[in-house]
Amino acid sequence: MPLTESYHEPLVLAAEQRLPAFVSTRLDEYYIDRVEKLWGGEHILHWSPSGPNAIYLSSNDYLCIAAEAQLIKAQVACLMRGEADLLMSTVFMREGSAQPRLEKKLAAFMGAEDGLITQSGWSANVGLLQTIAAPGVAVYLDMQAHASLWEGVHAAQARPVPFLHNDIEHLRRQVLKHGAGVIVVDAVYSTSGSVCPLEEVLAIAEDSGSILVVDESHSLGTHGPEGAGLVMQMGLSERVHFRTASLAKAFGGRAGFITCSSKFKGYFLSTSRPAIFSSCMLGHELAWFDAALDFIRHADDRRLALHRNARVVRDGLSALGYNVSDGSEQIIALEAGTEPKTQILRKALEAEGIFGAVFCAPATPKNRSLVRLTLNSGLTEVEIRQILQACAAIREKVDLAGWSSSRRLAAAAISR
Repeated sequence: MPLTESYHEPLVLAAEQRLPAFVSTRLDEYYIDRVEKLWGGEHILHWSPSGPNAIYLSSNDYLCIAAEAQLIKAQVACLMRGEADLLMSTVFMREGSAQPRLEKKLAAFMGAEDGLITQSGWSANVGLLQTIAAPGVAVYLDMQAHASLWEGVHAAQARPVPFLHNDIEHLRRQVLKHGAGVIVVDAVYSTSGSVCPLEEVLAIAEDSGSILVVDESHSLGTHGPEGAGLVMQMGLSERVHFRTASLAKAFGGRAGFITCSSKFKGYFLSTSRPAIFSSCMLGHELAWFDAALDFIRHADDRRLALHRNARVVRDGLSALGYNVSDGSEQIIALEAGTEPKTQILRKALEAEGIFGAVFCAPATPKNRSLVRLTLNSGLTEVEIRQILQACAAIREKVDLAGWSSSRRLAAAAISR
């Protein structure tokens, strides 16, 4: 009997029902222990139906460029030319083609000699650490560094050495104990919007002979001269070894970027697994980023609006009793603590028309889950007022005083 689609589908399901215990046990832990018991049968990450005036604070399109007409036209124009893309790995790209030209343009924007466009911010971080670390090399990671950076350490078979978030003295002690290696930080951290003390971290890197890698995913486009990032803002581009970024944030597309020298670029393209074993970018994607870069360089008004909105919302939330003191930028964490408490918070916000993003393990430590509010430059005064009114209205419903972050805030006030 031929294998038709209707006949094949139940065979797949039957095969999954016979999965070995090392898989089925993990599935049961997720669906039974977590979804059914801890979350009450509702998925903590899934939104409720929204009304017509809902405000979505879950997008990383910080400068609101995703629907910008001139950027869409640049992409469409490339597609309409009908030129066939060469579908191949990045390692085979010839110098002078579209991608290397854009890499040079982005590198110049960030004050670097050269650069590498990768398939994502994830592949940029994994690929970079895989090529600079090695088995046994100590890689010092801020406890809130992005998961892709930790994955890069594993790819290199290097030795991860964590240090407490933004704790310079703890980093110093770890480096003294374990020796020179690679120090990895985010410029702006994606969970709470805190800023890395880059000058102090760089001093430790230079004193110890360590490499410094700075992930600028949440500061490229939004911070620095013409949006060139925090490293450029602080005048450190000649001293930081490597910068990485996801271009799926302020740049509104889907790719990653690494700053480097031209010499390192040649080495990376023949050594990094993502460069060798994944496809290069397509022409219309490159056209988008080329146009987006030109747009972002002239978007000072949107950057000012973004930072103004961040200050107003943060100040308003603080006045309402929310502990948002862990950060200062456009990413705001409402840390309820346990996952059931965070689920209550998410539902309460959504009932008021505010849709954020739930962060829980493995994105956060256990019992430090939160709803992340990601602000953008396009928020109006009316919308900001709606956000703050919603957060004011739900304080008792979500037991704000009982949150672990609220207790930390109270304890800090007493200690002062």
